[in-house]
Amino acid sequence: MPLSAQSNNDTAVVLELFTSQGCSSCPPADELLDEIREEYQDQNVFVLSYHVDYWNRLGWRDPFSTQEFSDYQRDYGSQFRSRSIYTPQLVVNGSEHFTGSNRYKASDALKKYTKAKTTNSINVNNLKQNGNSLSFDYQVNGPDFNTITLALVVSERTTNIARGENRNRKLKNTNIVATRTVKRDTNGMVAITIPNWVNKNDKLSIIGYTQDTSLRTTGATKVDI
Repeated sequence: MPLSAQSNNDTAVVLELFTSQGCSSCPPADELLDEIREEYQDQNVFVLSYHVDYWNRLGWRDPFSTQEFSDYQRDYGSQFRSRSIYTPQLVVNGSEHFTGSNRYKASDALKKYTKAKTTNSINVNNLKQNGNSLSFDYQVNGPDFNTITLALVVSERTTNIARGENRNRKLKNTNIVATRTVKRDTNGMVAITIPNWVNKNDKLSIIGYTQDTSLRTTGATKVDI
Protein backbone atom coordinates (compact mmCIF):
# COMPACT_ATOMS: atom_id res chain seq x y z
CA MET A 1 0.00 0.00 0.00
CA PRO A 2 1.55 3.35 -1.01
CA LEU A 3 2.10 6.02 1.60
CA SER A 4 1.52 9.69 1.14
CA ALA A 5 4.28 12.13 1.96
CA GLN A 6 5.36 11.68 5.56
CA SER A 7 5.17 14.69 7.82
CA ASN A 8 8.31 14.87 9.95
CA ASN A 9 10.26 17.95 10.97
CA ASP A 10 12.44 19.48 13.66
CA THR A 11 9.37 20.99 15.33
CA ALA A 12 6.14 19.29 16.35
CA VAL A 13 3.05 20.16 18.34
CA VAL A 14 0.94 17.27 19.60
CA LEU A 15 -2.50 18.12 20.96
CA GLU A 16 -4.30 15.30 22.77
CA LEU A 17 -7.94 15.99 23.56
CA PHE A 18 -9.55 13.78 26.19
CA THR A 19 -13.22 13.91 25.35
CA SER A 20 -16.52 12.03 25.43
CA GLN A 21 -19.74 12.12 23.46
CA GLY A 22 -21.53 11.84 26.79
CA CYS A 23 -20.12 15.12 28.10
CA SER A 24 -22.13 18.28 27.38
CA SER A 25 -19.03 20.47 27.78
CA CYS A 26 -17.06 18.57 25.16
CA PRO A 27 -18.59 19.60 21.79
CA PRO A 28 -17.00 23.10 21.82
CA ALA A 29 -13.62 21.46 22.44
CA ASP A 30 -14.22 18.95 19.65
CA GLU A 31 -15.03 21.83 17.32
CA LEU A 32 -11.91 23.77 18.32
CA LEU A 33 -9.72 20.72 17.71
CA ASP A 34 -11.19 20.38 14.22
CA GLU A 35 -10.49 24.05 13.52
CA ILE A 36 -6.89 23.67 14.68
CA ARG A 37 -6.41 20.66 12.44
CA GLU A 38 -7.63 22.63 9.42
CA GLU A 39 -5.70 25.80 10.19
CA TYR A 40 -2.39 24.14 11.02
CA GLN A 41 -2.50 21.15 8.67
CA ASP A 42 0.74 22.18 6.94
CA GLN A 43 2.64 23.19 10.08
CA ASN A 44 3.52 19.91 11.81
CA VAL A 45 0.66 20.20 14.27
CA PHE A 46 -0.86 16.83 15.15
CA VAL A 47 -4.24 16.52 16.85
CA LEU A 48 -5.71 13.41 18.47
CA SER A 49 -9.07 12.72 20.11
CA TYR A 50 -8.86 10.23 22.95
CA HIS A 51 -12.38 9.17 23.95
CA VAL A 52 -12.58 8.17 27.62
CA ASP A 53 -15.05 5.66 29.02
CA TYR A 54 -16.01 7.06 32.42
CA TRP A 55 -18.99 8.99 30.97
CA ASN A 56 -20.53 5.83 29.52
CA ARG A 57 -22.56 5.03 32.64
CA LEU A 58 -24.54 8.26 32.32
CA GLY A 59 -26.89 7.34 29.48
CA TRP A 60 -24.79 7.19 26.31
CA ARG A 61 -22.00 4.79 25.50
CA ASP A 62 -19.37 6.57 23.41
CA PRO A 63 -18.57 4.09 20.60
CA PHE A 64 -14.97 5.34 20.38
CA SER A 65 -14.18 5.12 24.10
CA THR A 66 -11.90 2.67 25.88
CA GLN A 67 -10.68 2.19 29.43
CA GLU A 68 -7.13 2.31 28.08
CA PHE A 69 -7.57 5.94 27.06
CA SER A 70 -9.00 6.81 30.49
CA ASP A 71 -5.96 5.16 32.09
CA TYR A 72 -3.67 7.14 29.79
CA GLN A 73 -5.37 10.33 30.94
CA ARG A 74 -4.80 9.25 34.55
CA ASP A 75 -1.10 8.94 33.76
CA TYR A 76 -1.16 12.60 32.79
CA GLY A 77 -3.11 13.36 35.96
CA SER A 78 -0.30 11.85 38.01
CA GLN A 79 2.33 13.69 36.01
CA PHE A 80 0.54 17.02 36.42
CA ARG A 81 -0.20 16.24 40.09
CA SER A 82 -3.91 16.71 39.46
CA ARG A 83 -6.33 15.36 42.02
CA SER A 84 -8.84 14.34 39.37
CA ILE A 85 -9.20 13.98 35.61
CA TYR A 86 -11.77 15.85 33.58
CA THR A 87 -13.25 16.39 30.14
CA PRO A 88 -12.64 18.16 27.91
CA GLN A 89 -8.93 18.23 28.72
CA LEU A 90 -6.41 19.33 26.12
CA VAL A 91 -2.80 18.27 26.70
CA VAL A 92 -0.18 20.05 24.58
CA ASN A 93 3.16 18.32 23.98
CA GLY A 94 2.69 16.48 27.25
CA SER A 95 3.82 19.67 28.96
CA GLU A 96 0.66 21.57 29.93
CA HIS A 97 -3.08 21.09 30.04
CA PHE A 98 -6.23 23.16 30.17
CA THR A 99 -9.93 23.03 29.30
CA GLY A 100 -10.11 21.91 25.69
CA SER A 101 -12.50 24.66 24.61
CA ASN A 102 -10.25 27.49 25.83
CA ARG A 103 -9.31 29.21 22.57
CA TYR A 104 -6.99 31.73 24.18
CA LYS A 105 -4.87 29.09 25.91
CA ALA A 106 -4.86 26.87 22.82
CA SER A 107 -3.66 29.76 20.65
CA ASP A 108 -0.99 30.72 23.17
CA ALA A 109 0.25 27.11 23.40
CA LEU A 110 0.41 26.77 19.62
CA LYS A 111 2.49 29.92 19.34
CA LYS A 112 4.88 28.64 22.00
CA TYR A 113 5.32 25.05 20.88
CA THR A 114 5.58 25.68 17.14
CA LYS A 115 8.93 27.27 18.00
CA ALA A 116 10.16 24.40 20.19
CA LYS A 117 12.68 22.03 18.62
CA THR A 118 12.21 18.28 18.73
CA THR A 119 14.98 15.85 19.68
CA ASN A 120 13.61 12.75 17.92
CA SER A 121 12.47 12.01 14.39
CA ILE A 122 10.29 9.06 13.42
CA ASN A 123 10.06 7.06 10.21
CA VAL A 124 7.11 4.81 9.37
CA ASN A 125 7.29 2.55 6.31
CA ASN A 126 6.41 -0.85 4.80
CA LEU A 127 2.76 -0.35 5.61
CA LYS A 128 0.54 -3.29 4.68
CA GLN A 129 -3.20 -3.80 5.14
CA ASN A 130 -5.05 -7.09 4.86
CA GLY A 131 -8.70 -6.85 5.86
CA ASN A 132 -8.83 -5.58 9.43
CA SER A 133 -5.10 -6.19 9.97
CA LEU A 134 -2.53 -3.44 9.55
CA SER A 135 1.24 -3.70 9.92
CA PHE A 136 4.19 -1.36 9.46
CA ASP A 137 7.77 -0.75 10.52
CA TYR A 138 8.96 2.23 12.54
CA GLN A 139 12.30 3.74 13.47
CA VAL A 140 13.14 6.48 15.96
CA ASN A 141 16.23 8.61 15.42
CA GLY A 142 17.85 10.92 17.93
CA PRO A 143 18.85 10.78 21.60
CA ASP A 144 17.18 8.83 24.36
CA PHE A 145 13.40 8.73 24.59
CA ASN A 146 11.13 6.74 26.86
CA THR A 147 8.22 5.61 24.66
CA ILE A 148 6.83 5.95 21.18
CA THR A 149 3.07 5.92 20.70
CA LEU A 150 1.80 4.79 17.29
CA ALA A 151 -1.88 5.66 17.00
CA LEU A 152 -4.31 4.65 14.27
CA VAL A 153 -6.67 7.59 13.81
CA VAL A 154 -9.91 8.06 11.91
CA SER A 155 -9.99 11.48 10.25
CA GLU A 156 -13.55 12.35 11.26
CA ARG A 157 -16.91 10.89 12.13
CA THR A 158 -20.35 12.42 12.74
CA THR A 159 -22.64 10.69 15.26
CA ASN A 160 -26.30 11.19 16.13
CA ILE A 161 -26.54 11.09 19.92
CA ALA A 162 -29.71 9.46 21.19
CA ARG A 163 -29.28 9.66 24.96
CA GLY A 164 -27.29 11.31 27.71
CA GLU A 165 -26.27 14.95 28.14
CA ASN A 166 -25.93 15.48 24.37
CA ARG A 167 -29.12 13.70 23.34
CA ASN A 168 -30.66 14.79 20.03
CA ARG A 169 -27.40 16.43 18.95
CA LYS A 170 -25.20 15.57 15.97
CA LEU A 171 -21.55 15.58 17.00
CA LYS A 172 -18.46 15.66 14.83
CA ASN A 173 -15.23 14.20 16.16
CA THR A 174 -11.81 14.70 14.58
CA ASN A 175 -8.74 12.43 14.37
CA ILE A 176 -10.34 9.84 16.61
CA VAL A 177 -7.82 7.41 18.06
CA ALA A 178 -9.13 3.97 17.12
CA THR A 179 -6.28 2.07 18.75
CA ARG A 180 -2.71 2.70 19.79
CA THR A 181 0.50 0.78 20.38
CA VAL A 182 3.20 1.95 22.77
CA LYS A 183 6.80 0.81 22.27
CA ARG A 184 10.15 1.48 23.94
CA ASP A 185 12.47 0.16 21.24
CA THR A 186 14.12 2.46 18.71
CA ASN A 187 12.79 0.34 15.86
CA GLY A 188 10.46 -2.55 15.20
CA MET A 189 7.32 -3.82 13.55
CA VAL A 190 3.79 -3.00 14.68
CA ALA A 191 0.73 -5.15 13.95
CA ILE A 192 -2.69 -3.58 14.55
CA THR A 193 -6.17 -5.05 14.51
CA ILE A 194 -8.51 -2.35 13.21
CA PRO A 195 -11.57 -2.03 15.49
CA ASN A 196 -14.93 -3.14 14.12
CA TRP A 197 -16.43 0.36 14.26
CA VAL A 198 -13.97 1.62 11.63
CA ASN A 199 -15.58 1.67 8.18
CA LYS A 200 -13.86 0.86 4.91
CA ASN A 201 -14.57 4.39 3.66
CA ASP A 202 -12.98 6.08 6.68
CA LYS A 203 -9.85 8.11 6.01
CA LEU A 204 -7.11 6.65 8.20
CA SER A 205 -3.64 7.70 9.25
CA ILE A 206 -0.89 6.75 11.66
CA ILE A 207 0.28 9.43 14.08
CA GLY A 208 3.45 8.56 15.93
CA TYR A 209 4.98 10.57 18.75
CA THR A 210 7.81 10.03 21.20
CA GLN A 211 7.75 11.02 24.87
CA ASP A 212 10.30 11.28 27.64
CA THR A 213 9.85 9.90 31.16
CA SER A 214 7.74 12.95 32.07
CA LEU A 215 5.41 12.32 29.08
CA ARG A 216 6.72 15.41 27.28
CA THR A 217 6.66 15.17 23.49
CA THR A 218 10.09 14.85 21.86
CA GLY A 219 9.07 14.20 18.25
CA ALA A 220 6.10 13.36 16.02
CA THR A 221 5.10 12.27 12.53
CA LYS A 222 1.99 11.44 10.53
CA VAL A 223 1.43 9.06 7.64
CA ASP A 224 -1.85 8.93 5.73
CA ILE A 225 -3.00 5.46 4.73
